[in-house]
Amino acid sequence: MYVYLYDDFLRQKKYDNLIKVMETRLTDFGIAGKIIRLQNFTNAKLVIDEEIRKGISTIVIVGNDKTFGHVLSRAATCEVLFGFLPVGENNSIAQVLGIPIGESACEVLAKRRKLKLDVGWFNNRYFVSQLYVPPSKISVEYDERFRVSAKNEMELVVCNLQPFIWKGQSLNKQQIIHPQDGKLEAFLQPLQKKFWRNIYEEPSIFPFEEMTVSSKTPFVVEADGSRSKETKIKIKLARSRIEMIVGKDRKF
Repeated sequence: MYVYLYDDFLRQKKYDNLIKVMETRLTDFGIAGKIIRLQNFTNAKLVIDEEIRKGISTIVIVGNDKTFGHVLSRAATCEVLFGFLPVGENNSIAQVLGIPIGESACEVLAKRRKLKLDVGWFNNRYFVSQLYVPPSKISVEYDERFRVSAKNEMELVVCNLQPFIWKGQSLNKQQIIHPQDGKLEAFLQPLQKKFWRNIYEEPSIFPFEEMTVSSKTPFVVEADGSRSKETKIKIKLARSRIEMIVGKDRKF
């Protein structure tokens, strides 16, 4: 049995026709199911745990990158198969998973190609797409062997499923990460302040298993829609993995 978790933004009228077409396709494939509409305050793990107790075998996230992160950062330890139907803009994760946006995603879901994917962890929280520290005076130590710091501020991006987008001269350049390699990838970009603007240097890339980020002053951490201020975080792979339906055109 299938349960579909709809993001609240799908209530907008502009999505009505597409959602109806997708629901018809799901019925044609014999995989229509219960629909639950998410709110910002919805605890996805509690919802999914309750559906698992009722015998549900597949949870399908319907929305965009933000929806994907909102659900799986909270439900990464749930032992159930996950699917994804991307709708609308901001769907870079769908591209990585090989899932087309809109109606064609229903066919990928029906074929049920399954893979287990890495999950990130930091300070007792999970993330599946990306962790981001805006430019800050931070020091980074990874795998208890190497330490990186800079004279000025640095930006840190730790990628899992969401691609890294270069900032600077190569605005259209991106790098897709392999979410099954047993490592996370950190991208560090120091900033140089020149007159009235900041200039990003070329990023340094560090595959790692465990990383500590610290600072004398609080810095912002954003991960899968959650935002907090920290003075020290430890980042590593979670012990658990998520099982996900993917497309044949996935990027890994």
